[in-house]
Amino acid sequence: MKIALMSAAAVLALAGTAEAATLRLECGAPGPGQNVCMDSAKEWAKKTGNEVQFVATPNDSNEQLALLQQLLGSGSDKIDVLQIDVVWPGILANQLLDLKPYSKGAEKQHFASIVANNTVAGKLVAMPWYIDTGMMYYRKDLLDKYHLKAPTTWDEMTAVAKKIQGAERAAGNDKLWGYVWQGRAYEGLTCNALEWVSSFNGGTVVDAKGKVTISNPNAAKALDTAAKWVGTISPKAVLNFAEEEARGVFQSGNAVFMRNWPYAWSVMNQDGSAVKGKVGVMMLPKGGNAGRHAATLGGWQLAVSRYSKNPKLAADLLLYLTSAEAQKYRAITGSFNPTIPALYKDPDIIKASPFMAELYPTFASAVPRPSTVTTSKYNQVSNQFWNAAHDVLSGNAKSADALAQLDGTLKRLAPAGFVAAK
Repeated sequence: MKIALMSAAAVLALAGTAEAATLRLECGAPGPGQNVCMDSAKEWAKKTGNEVQFVATPNDSNEQLALLQQLLGSGSDKIDVLQIDVVWPGILANQLLDLKPYSKGAEKQHFASIVANNTVAGKLVAMPWYIDTGMMYYRKDLLDKYHLKAPTTWDEMTAVAKKIQGAERAAGNDKLWGYVWQGRAYEGLTCNALEWVSSFNGGTVVDAKGKVTISNPNAAKALDTAAKWVGTISPKAVLNFAEEEARGVFQSGNAVFMRNWPYAWSVMNQDGSAVKGKVGVMMLPKGGNAGRHAATLGGWQLAVSRYSKNPKLAADLLLYLTSAEAQKYRAITGSFNPTIPALYKDPDIIKASPFMAELYPTFASAVPRPSTVTTSKYNQVSNQFWNAAHDVLSGNAKSADALAQLDGTLKRLAPAGFVAAK
């Protein structure tokens, strides 16, 4: 069994000399997800006697997509199985293998909505691997110390964060912040901003019929609310935070609240973590009493490159990695939410990550990004949205002006509406 980690540059430079039984697997960026992916792939290699090489990718999801588009767009056979975001199937479908001839109906075990998301023009171009939603982590010990309840609205969260931050700093803990999240201008900000907008009943940027809906007072109020956090309960550096930067601050004990994905649970509860046993999880707050709890649907899929020299073997690896056995391991080891509903009743998983059962309604009603309706133009839509949000958060634009400009830009992308623009 051969296990190696290759840089993206090395992949692009490879000559066509791959052995017949060697597969190249892209396990995502360095971190907990990559580690558990590698573990399962090594197990598959051990069981089958084949070889696996791991392809390293950038940490930023936009850069990951760019690399995959470069590899697949050139018809390269130097990657066999790849990890793709929930919003990428429509973008990459033409370069991906139809898995139906290999799956033997395995997709029926998974959430039907995600299988539908991964089915493009009747072809199953990816298999669900794990599902994500945004979640609010909080310091149970600090809320208990100040006799405060977990907040249900953004205003309540802001007030609790300010109170604890102020009291702790007065007591000498000058590194403590109230709230950390993903504010960098990238796809993670689209996820955060969509949660804010949806929680204030401001829509989903583009609705299911393809109509641009983002320029409205509720959406503007949502961005105004978030902008007030920067420099008060959130460090100004949050405008360059992705998931790991936010987790780093929270896990070091320097934040009261954190918005992140489920993976962070297991990492923060490992031995040596400054917050082990001190963390609670709750639904993201509502945008006021008339608002709603809104969490962006996330998650990753596995796909096989159309250009793989070993499609049957690659499909076999993919099906193993997305199987109930491998998903249970991921759930217990890395707190990654399974895409197989039956696993949510597994006592071992519930013991390892209690929130999976407690917050199941959040997973079941997560807010999808408008990728299905905008198809190949989703990247442009998301890019414009996160840039508009970042301008507001950084104080470079007023929310109403930024959203009005965004409205015009998106309508120019699809003058007849996004459905008609497919």
